[in-house]
Order: sequence, then C-alpha cells, then structure tokens
Amino acid sequence: MEKRLIKQGDIVLFQGDSITDAGRDRSNGADLGRGYALMAAGWFNALFPELGAKFLNRGISGNRVKDLQARWQQDCVDLQPDWVSIYIGINDCWRRYDREDPTSVETFAAGYRDLLERTSQMTKAKIVMLEPFVLPVPEDRKQWREDLDPKINIVRELAREFGAHLVPLDGLFAQASTKASSADWAPDGVHPSPAGHALIARAWLQAMGVAI
Repeated sequence: MEKRLIKQGDIVLFQGDSITDAGRDRSNGADLGRGYALMAAGWFNALFPELGAKFLNRGISGNRVKDLQARWQQDCVDLQPDWVSIYIGINDCWRRYDREDPTSVETFAAGYRDLLERTSQMTKAKIVMLEPFVLPVPEDRKQWREDLDPKINIVRELAREFGAHLVPLDGLFAQASTKASSADWAPDGVHPSPAGHALIARAWLQAMGVAI
C-alpha cells in the first residue's frame, strides 16, 4: 500500500546541476525545464490535483556541491520549501577528468553535509537525495568509477544520517542497461535521454510513495 508523502499545499524544490536544470528558463521561476523534474511534477499533479502541490526547479547546469553552497540561502532557504530534492555530484567527478579540477571525497562530504545541515536548521523541509550515476559510454567513463563511487557512498551515508529519502539511481541505471544499451538511457553516460529522465521521475515518485 503506497503512502504518499507530499501533502496538501506542499512546496517541493528540485536542486542540482544540468540533469535537474534540463534547459529551464531561469527568468521564469515557475519553469521546470524539460527533464525529470517536469515529469515528476506533471505526474504528481495529474494524479493528485486536489492537493495543490507547488514544484520549483533551481537546478543550474555545471553546478558542483560548492556552487549549491554558494547559492543555498537564495535558492533554497529563502524559498522555505516543504521538500528539498538534491541531485548533485557528477560534476564534482567530471571536472577531475576534463579540467584537472578534482573535488576530493572529503571536500564533497563536507560541502554536502553543510547543505543538509543548513536545510535542517533553517527550514522545515524534508529531504530527498538522488545518487549521481555514470554509464560506460563513451569508454573513458569507466575510469570515472574510481572517483564517483566514493562520492555515491557519501550520499548514501549522509542520507542515512540525516533521515533523507534516497533515490538509488546508480543501481537503477545499471539495471536498466541490461534491458537496453547504456547509450539509450544516457547518450554521453551522464545526461539522461527522455527515457532516462522518465526513469528518474518514476523512481523519485516511488520514493515519495507514489506508484507509476
């Protein structure tokens, strides 16, 4: 039996990088982009229109944990959401390989913890955390695992510590890749296809007690 977690009039904030941003119009505070945030919000409000839930997207392409820290007051605390959904981490890995600008596991953990502490102390929001993932397309993505895997473990550990709802995307995309090629889910191993975004949206809704 499903237990829907989002209640009457709740404000739900999606935060993250380009996967959350998904081409949203940043001049329009109500725009949800064209990815999983839009899909999840659309499904939820189609199924429960009477609840009047409000969904916001403040994802920004290219962001790392330190970028969320820099804008957390304006783009989270000031909005006073009831739910904060955080999907961050792949750029903390990627910049090591494309710009020689790595984020250590310790820095990643400390920065993410800061976001969670500020959310807990300065808002009434409950927290949802999405694991970053990478698929082995193109081939060089395979070497990213040595950097990303410890960061995924940090996300899991922090979710447990802070009592957050975890959306385990790394395993979900690995499993999906047994049914269709990895490129079908994320053509560059990072940015989801429409089907990949739908996979995330469904997993997110399931974490919120809504079956699709």
